[in-house]
Amino acid sequence: MSKSLPYSMKDVHYDNAKFRQRSFFKVITQNMLTSNRKRECVKCTTGKFLTLLMICGLAYLMLTRMSSIHPSTDSTAKNAGDQQGEKLIADGSGRLGRLWRKPPRLPPLLTPDEITSRNRTIHKSGNLNVELDWKARQQRVKEAFIHAWLGYKNYAMGYDELMPLSHRGVDGLGGLGATIIDALDTAMIMGADEVINEAGSWIEKILPERIDGKGQVNLFETTIRIMGGLLSAYHLSGGEQGSNASQNGTKPVVYLENARKLADHLLIAFTSSPSAIPFSDVVLHDRSAHPAPDGLSSTSEVSTLQLEFNYLSSLTGDPKYSLESMKVLEHLKTLPKVEGLVPIYISPHSGEFSGENIRLGSRGDSYYEYLIKVWLQNQGSNLTYLHNMYEESIKGVKHLLVRKSVPNGLVFVGELPYGPQGSFSPKMDHLVCFLPGTLALGATKGITKEKAMRENLLSFEDLENLKLAEDLAMTCVEMYSVTSTGLAPEIAYFNMEGESESGPGGGNKDSKYAKDIIIKPADRHNLLRPETVESLFFLFRITEDPKYREWGWEIFEAFEKYTKVDSGGYSSLDDVTTVPPQRRDKMETFFLGETLKYLYLLFGDTNVLALDEYVFNSEAHPFPIHGGSRKHRGFQQDKSILS
Repeated sequence: MSKSLPYSMKDVHYDNAKFRQRSFFKVITQNMLTSNRKRECVKCTTGKFLTLLMICGLAYLMLTRMSSIHPSTDSTAKNAGDQQGEKLIADGSGRLGRLWRKPPRLPPLLTPDEITSRNRTIHKSGNLNVELDWKARQQRVKEAFIHAWLGYKNYAMGYDELMPLSHRGVDGLGGLGATIIDALDTAMIMGADEVINEAGSWIEKILPERIDGKGQVNLFETTIRIMGGLLSAYHLSGGEQGSNASQNGTKPVVYLENARKLADHLLIAFTSSPSAIPFSDVVLHDRSAHPAPDGLSSTSEVSTLQLEFNYLSSLTGDPKYSLESMKVLEHLKTLPKVEGLVPIYISPHSGEFSGENIRLGSRGDSYYEYLIKVWLQNQGSNLTYLHNMYEESIKGVKHLLVRKSVPNGLVFVGELPYGPQGSFSPKMDHLVCFLPGTLALGATKGITKEKAMRENLLSFEDLENLKLAEDLAMTCVEMYSVTSTGLAPEIAYFNMEGESESGPGGGNKDSKYAKDIIIKPADRHNLLRPETVESLFFLFRITEDPKYREWGWEIFEAFEKYTKVDSGGYSSLDDVTTVPPQRRDKMETFFLGETLKYLYLLFGDTNVLALDEYVFNSEAHPFPIHGGSRKHRGFQQDKSILS
């Protein structure tokens, strides 16, 4: 009998009045055989003759029935026929019996397609509890966000950052209330209405005066955190759909007006520079700009402004913001590179790169990120050169910077501190862990791998980049697992064939990679950084592999265990290799703006802020893609999914 049949043929033999009725013929026969008349009939000659005739007739009918069963090449049909014959013998009936009884009521036979459909339904119902579990975990992340916000609100409202141990605030980013604005769109995504109202009210009443009156701010940090946060809040609150918040809430236009006001102050960094490369710092109250003390700008900083200024031009209809910022990338296109890779410093005076240090860590990272993201933001426009620059740079990364550790072969990205002719350094910042997510995004352009494969959209190089993304993501996660706290250090070194780094490991001797990863004393701190969970979010959305969710949950639990401050907020750590770790008195704005946002989205509905509809800036603020593959839905319509 076929294994795919959803029942057993033994059910046919089961003679239970609740399952099927016994035949009338069988009832009469059994009654005759068990009644007193049996003896009387058997005693007489006529009775004996009739009994013998009845037995012969039954035998004939049974033999005729069995011979009518034709052999079949289908083993399933043959076995079913054999068992049907056995049933007839067991029942003591045949064609005559079929005249007297109803056929047994059996479960229906299913086709293979029906069986597959049924199994899929069962599988989905089994997944229901799994999805409910992830919803519960998503709720835990929202609770962590509320806890972080309450610490900030109670002790540091209006300051840039919270010092959770000393219960006070500090202005490390120019005094524009960076935590408030960085956290606002996270609150909107989570549906944290009280936080939205508190942050919106502060922005409406206090921020305009701060923009006009504050002193020096960094162009890059202010753009990605403050302007980016305001623009994202405008979109997520329904500004582009022409909707307004409730009568008592902040109207979306407030966010756009403040973003434009801030951008008008920041433009001086571009217009006062003698080259296409902007100065690094702006003095807000007198609208002046100047270079950093050493006269140089970071390559990543000057090339990580375009998403924000482009989006502002799109919203306001004023092209000046986009034109000034895009001059930077157009100029960088013309400069000599090392297989697409660039030094981490550039001079705003000469417009030329300075030094030979090449890395994807600090001062280099988001240059590569924005090449692909600015191209994605403006698909259909004449920005093919950005995609070409991105592809060339990733080839350079694979050729010059990617290595494997010993003894267990972790894939990592190192540095060339003295250029391609100098020695290779097996040093990898936690900041480099943005790269797996960017590689995955660049490979599929935001759609799932399964869909891209089905539509034949992936080249061999795309598949190779996606594999590298997954390998690097595992390495980033192992940078967490190798420590005693389960939290990653700021920097890790990797042992290489023939070159062994000196120094202690992460403290977790049970880790398989304890001998692959070295963590030096000066690099053991953790700043609540988002880069690894960012890549886990992108890879889960694109590959749909649940392991990325599981890894993200382990990281979240470690944050909860070792960085949560009972009085409110979360603290950075001085040393992730010892338990209990010594805490550092600071909660970075990106913990609310990025780390918790990416974790929340990682555990939630994959249709919310879909990667082929939105591009996330370097501070995790989502902007809509111009002409995305699907029509943009108003975020208010998605909000019901999140709440």
